[in-house]
Amino acid sequence: MSIEVKGLTKLYGEQKAVNDISFNAASGEIVGFLGPNGAGKSTTMKIITGYLTADAGEVKVCGIDVKTQPLETKKRIGYLPESNPLYYEMYVREYLDFVAGVHGIPNKKRKIEEVISTVGLTPESKKKIGQLSKGYKQRVGLAAALIHNPDVLILDEPTTGLDPNQIIEIREVIKKLGQHKTILFSSHILQEVEAICDRVVIINKGKLVADNTLAVLRNQSQQNNTVKVEFKEAIDAISLKTLPGVDAVNKLGSNEWELSCSNVNDVKRSLLELSLQQNLNIVSLQSGEQKLEEVFRSLTNPSQENDSPPAN
Repeated sequence: MSIEVKGLTKLYGEQKAVNDISFNAASGEIVGFLGPNGAGKSTTMKIITGYLTADAGEVKVCGIDVKTQPLETKKRIGYLPESNPLYYEMYVREYLDFVAGVHGIPNKKRKIEEVISTVGLTPESKKKIGQLSKGYKQRVGLAAALIHNPDVLILDEPTTGLDPNQIIEIREVIKKLGQHKTILFSSHILQEVEAICDRVVIINKGKLVADNTLAVLRNQSQQNNTVKVEFKEAIDAISLKTLPGVDAVNKLGSNEWELSCSNVNDVKRSLLELSLQQNLNIVSLQSGEQKLEEVFRSLTNPSQENDSPPAN
């Protein structure tokens, strides 16, 4: 595993900002790291990158212990913090040359041109950083995080403040990078997480409450998913209610129904089997799985008990 977090705990006085959390991320995987404000996300990311030390637990990056070998792990990590600190009076290439020098990178000029091209900075690459739009400043920060070709990328709110076009462009860059690197991606824009991430880790009040794929989390969530089906022929509610996995039936039109269920795919399969058995024609069949926002709210709602078991 490229990132291994075991029993991580961080205290601020008597408050546990991070409370005994464990998760991992493999090479070629983009993991969404989510939680409400104050949940401990940024603290965890800073511990992984070596900017903070943990009070208990263990973090390894590419098999190397962050606490005992901080410099070795930093060589393997690219970090884009939420604040994205930049030197606004420096030109883009000047700044990237400075960062490359800090990392001791040979052939700096070639590497700088590579990362400028990778993050789509070329059109603005001759300007001072302070002259750039928010979107291009984010690209400069991403280029700086990539300059030393790290195995792991830690991205804290990389699309904050960007317009829709810039978000899509940065999203494509991250997805491309995720084919070969491990990416831990934190964002409050849950649609971005759905579009980019393979898996989601959610923490709430310092505790891990979920670690799984989006599909599994949707099915495990307390709220039901729905399937809308319309038949050409008439059918009674009892036939639909007795299908495996159907929790409730709601009639929308003469031959149109909405089925509440726990597993969308199983119910859709049962409907197809029913249509064959009773010689029915399905006009339309649509699923209404929960959005990540609904899953997130169900797991981090203030009324949720803190000691609820994580979904995994």
